Amino acid sequence: MITYRELVAELPSEYETLKQSVHRFAAQVMRPAALALDRMSDPGEVAAPDSPLRQVLRAAWGLGYHTVGIPVEYGGLGLRGLARHILLEELGWGSAGLAISIAVAGFPFSAVAACGEGPLIERLVKPFVADREAKFIGCWAISEPAHGSDELGVATDEFYDPKIRGQVAAILDGDSYIINGQKAAWISNGAIASHALTYLSLERSIGLSGGGVAFIPLDLPGVSHGGIFNKIGQRDLAQGELFFDDVRIPKEYVFVGAAGYQLTLTRTITAATTAMAAVFTGVARAAYEEAMSYTQQRVQGGKTLADHQLVRKRLFDMFTKVEAARALSRATMIYNHATQSPSLENAIAAKIFCTEAAFQVTSDAVQLFGANGLSKDYLVEKLFRDARVSMIEDGSNDVLALTGAHHLILRSGPS
Repeated sequence: MITYRELVAELPSEYETLKQSVHRFAAQVMRPAALALDRMSDPGEVAAPDSPLRQVLRAAWGLGYHTVGIPVEYGGLGLRGLARHILLEELGWGSAGLAISIAVAGFPFSAVAACGEGPLIERLVKPFVADREAKFIGCWAISEPAHGSDELGVATDEFYDPKIRGQVAAILDGDSYIINGQKAAWISNGAIASHALTYLSLERSIGLSGGGVAFIPLDLPGVSHGGIFNKIGQRDLAQGELFFDDVRIPKEYVFVGAAGYQLTLTRTITAATTAMAAVFTGVARAAYEEAMSYTQQRVQGGKTLADHQLVRKRLFDMFTKVEAARALSRATMIYNHATQSPSLENAIAAKIFCTEAAFQVTSDAVQLFGANGLSKDYLVEKLFRDARVSMIEDGSNDVLALTGAHHLILRSGPS
């Protein structure tokens, strides 16, 4: 049951319907599968064809959730602003790892819908929208063994340093590009993806700023999958390495060149960090709700935990952090979807605040559960591990803060 008070006084009825339907999916489909996937000792089992992960994705595709970022005119849900936040928060409440898997799956296709020409949309986007069996699964292939958060330092001095170059490079050969290099083991959906939105190096003489964006089908000759990331949290998110060995793609599949790379990367980071803020608002809320329920049942010192003053104080602090996370992440998403110039610094602030709030709230939940909070029999233990990962993925919070500060200073300028 959804327990938070909706502070939008006149929430449109269709938004309320969306909230209820996504919450049911999160509770009935995502939560049970996420717990089963989390307990698998071998991450290869998570990516297996008969894994519960596949069942979740097929159910999500059946509801059209994979098309959340595809415009309505191309057959997608085209959710923006508040509606997008509601969906992502509820998915995050169900499972952070599965929420990210569903959200990232549409990245290559929504990017083509936003930047590609008509023929590309017909060839690449429409089949994805029509898919209801999760045959088309995208990933965001940006991180590399030697490059992680630094690749997100858009417009910083390091971004233009010719000595700092991406490891996956594209070379033009007639009407094709030839791709070579490796993407890292923490590529979300990398272990199960059919297509990759690949951020690569085009003009190496200008460092990371000379990048490009390519749509790469992963069944092409020369593409191979490497190791699967074995991590402490979000174990239901199938992350893995990708290798490109003389992979040939049509020239038009590189649909963003070096001239447009900085703007595209800025918008990508803005969208990704804003989505992370929404998802981990859901994680924080899940931990708070678990703690609220548990402390009203568990008896210590002759009364329920919730009757102890220190517990009440901690519960209210948790509530405050969840509400603040929702307010900031919602405001950021609504603004960034409504303007032609979305705010990178606000998106980064929301990602950092909400992921750290999630970590603090899940840690408090574990503390309130006592020894039971350390047991895998209780959800809060998984929520805590999932939240810890969030402060590193999609950009380490410390490094993202440096990028955000750089953009704040650029925007303010000398007085």
